[in-house]
Amino acid sequence: MKKSVLYIITLAMMLSSCSAYQKLLKSNDQQAKVERAKELHAKGDYMRAATLLESAAPHFKGTPQAGPILFLIADSHFRNKNYQSAINYFTAYNNNFPRGEHAMESRFMVGYSYYMMSPDPKLDQSATHSAINAFQIFLELFPYSERVSEASKLQLEMYEKLAFKELLNARLYFKLGNYQGNNYLSAIIVSQNALNDFPFTQYREEFQILIMRAKYMQAVKSIEARKDQRYRDAIDEYFVYSSEYPTGKYIKEAEKMLEDSRKNIKN
Repeated sequence: MKKSVLYIITLAMMLSSCSAYQKLLKSNDQQAKVERAKELHAKGDYMRAATLLESAAPHFKGTPQAGPILFLIADSHFRNKNYQSAINYFTAYNNNFPRGEHAMESRFMVGYSYYMMSPDPKLDQSATHSAINAFQIFLELFPYSERVSEASKLQLEMYEKLAFKELLNARLYFKLGNYQGNNYLSAIIVSQNALNDFPFTQYREEFQILIMRAKYMQAVKSIEARKDQRYRDAIDEYFVYSSEYPTGKYIKEAEKMLEDSRKNIKN
């Protein structure tokens, strides 16, 4: 019985609160909307806070409150995980208030919002590229910010995600081998391009050994007329790998490919 009464009271309070919210949303008291939105934001009710602020914002255009309201809308969307909306509003703040009190934080949050949208490496990485670019703009505009270290770390994480995507592609091409074409060559090209684009990636060693594996397998499965030169290419790649990783993770595998390549060269 007590639980039922408590439930009814709670429900009545919720309905009353919703009714008051709807009444305020429809009213012309724009300042009251802003003040209530700040209260809702502080309580974690970001969706209703954003709705009130979006309703009030046009009426404060050209006033000192315009910038803080725009930033609070963006922040509300971010906290509600509406990252694209957050990006739109943070960008609007940056364009309209490039020297505003929230300029530094707003620049950072554009990058961070894209970072939060960055998907699994197997998927399209447009958001990842956008995060890298946004963080770069932040670093250039605010080189002495206390968030420089964090922005650099997140940017590096995005670079590593792009490198890993290329590694997945190179692995797949190598696995496909000669299926419907020379996929070993594709594995080589993807790996070489990745090393050029991401020279300091943590996946550098695997890209290097993938190039040697692919060149070795090209020789193994090549027609007789091309075997000699392709084995020589594999040998050359051994020295590229071993000079950088003399005690590397794949050095024994590389040495076996080297030995077999030498045996198969005619002269």
